[in-house]
Amino acid sequence: MTTQPTLAPLIERFFTDRLMRQRSVSPNTVASYRDTFRLLFAFAQEEVGKAPSALDLRDLDAPFIGKFLDHLEEHRSASVRTRNLRLTAIRSFFAFVAFEEPAHSAQIQRVLAIPSKRHDRRQVHFLTRPEIEALLSVPDRSTWIGRRDHALLLLAVQTGLRVSELVRLDRDAVCLQHGAHVRCLGKGRKERCTPLSTTAVATLTAWLSEPRRHDAQALFPSIHGSRLSVDAVQHLIGQHVAVAADRMPSLKQKRVSPHILRHSAAMEFLQAGVECSVIALWLGHESVDTTQVYLHAHLALKEAALAKLSPYEGEKADRFRPDDKLLAFLNAL
Repeated sequence: MTTQPTLAPLIERFFTDRLMRQRSVSPNTVASYRDTFRLLFAFAQEEVGKAPSALDLRDLDAPFIGKFLDHLEEHRSASVRTRNLRLTAIRSFFAFVAFEEPAHSAQIQRVLAIPSKRHDRRQVHFLTRPEIEALLSVPDRSTWIGRRDHALLLLAVQTGLRVSELVRLDRDAVCLQHGAHVRCLGKGRKERCTPLSTTAVATLTAWLSEPRRHDAQALFPSIHGSRLSVDAVQHLIGQHVAVAADRMPSLKQKRVSPHILRHSAAMEFLQAGVECSVIALWLGHESVDTTQVYLHAHLALKEAALAKLSPYEGEKADRFRPDDKLLAFLNAL
């Protein structure tokens, strides 16, 4: 009879040996995988009645994993993207287990065969130039927090840095000399330098000349000198957007997140005529294909392309309006 391996040592080796030592993945990846298994073990404790440390490999078979993924969507309101992200972490673990416990290859292969769900690719959302300017005008620059928030928002919309990259920036990551730029360690542990505009240089020069709070090394620290969290950045953006919406009502229809500011930076370049390959390089995209989503969102670019076409022979400029009321009803559906 084949003994079932205890899950706890496998999980520990997966994180310490495979992810951290062998693959040297980023802290963000470790945190994402950690959260996946926290959710999985909490679900297992409810369903199986075992504490996480008492689980064995047999408990995590393909039907159970499928049930867990359904639970994420139905009871935690997880999106299909989030569901697929959790499945990626589970697959990575079972691919590791395949070498550690080859005797259980049949169970492992059934888990690895669970497919990702297809999902609709929604059009990206972004802020227009007037909306960006309204947002940047909100922070009260007579206060330390207001100056910090203004510098953070300006850097976000000008550079298009990810929020995880923004919060990890230290003061020495900013170069304000000739060829001013900011250095960051991006997704996939790739380091890149992003040039700074003259406005950003002036704002950051003033910000870096301020006395440090608690000798903080972070470029945008909290009032206690600690590094801002991603949630804290989302919170401060939400506060400023709520105020800006009074001046710019169109903001009331938009859910503005740090990633929306990244999209806005990309759209600013696209509207200025910058090629997608350059935008991909600027944003740190692995492939230009990722940057193509901004083309789909750029309605003005599509309208300009349509305007270059000659109308078909006999085509009427006026929109067709049926005389019959029933046809008008059907066409309006």
